[in-house]
Amino acid sequence: MQVDMIAKIFSSSGALGKAIPGFQPRQPQLDMAHAVHDAIKNGTQLVVEAGTGTGKTFAYLAPALVSGKKTIISTGSKNLQEQLFHRDLPLMTSSLGFYGQVALLKGRSNYLCPERLNQQLVESHTPQADPELLTQLVKIRSWSSETKTGDLGDCTAIAEDSPIIPSITSTNDNCLGKECPSFEECFVVKARKKAMDADVVVVNHHLFLADLAIKETGFGELIPEADIFIFDEAHQLPDIASQYFGQNLSSRQ
Repeated sequence: MQVDMIAKIFSSSGALGKAIPGFQPRQPQLDMAHAVHDAIKNGTQLVVEAGTGTGKTFAYLAPALVSGKKTIISTGSKNLQEQLFHRDLPLMTSSLGFYGQVALLKGRSNYLCPERLNQQLVESHTPQADPELLTQLVKIRSWSSETKTGDLGDCTAIAEDSPIIPSITSTNDNCLGKECPSFEECFVVKARKKAMDADVVVVNHHLFLADLAIKETGFGELIPEADIFIFDEAHQLPDIASQYFGQNLSSRQ
């Protein structure tokens, strides 16, 4: 029954045909969607290699969304993560009538830390401080009162590689946790809570593997447990995994 539903979604008169102008059914895309559906149903692993233009993203999204199971999707980069979350996923959820919760989860260095921003604002009023720094901080503070996510990738007031970012984000070492005066406003805590409650969570390979490495040490993890794990651009996994789980040996004395 559900396999027929997959075929229906990818037919010219189906959900995608209605949502995407000029959508044409493609056999390789349908084959992949059926294979993904079977792997989800049977709880097995699946590796898919498909050419450019096959429509791989939709071929794994459709069966995952109709399965009703909690799904983690990991992408090869932050840019792909954004594209999937802001473009492909909304198109699929609306065309399939999916009413579950979706969440985007990044590493903590992507989220504004309100406490460190307050500290920087205080320090930037000293005579030695750079006035340009104060200007940037004021822009960020203004943005922080409007943002719901605290994701600095959405803040147009500063450049993506601005040197100010490390001073207004937290690390595992300098985060005060529940002792923090701004704990209630913490964007990292909010993002993690949203991911815990969501039906579909979009992460990236670096975050996923860093989280696995943290789990091995027994510390609290960020990424929730799920029924389905999908790795988009999976050929990048070995290189990234070796950064977190590899050992380096050199001949240097």
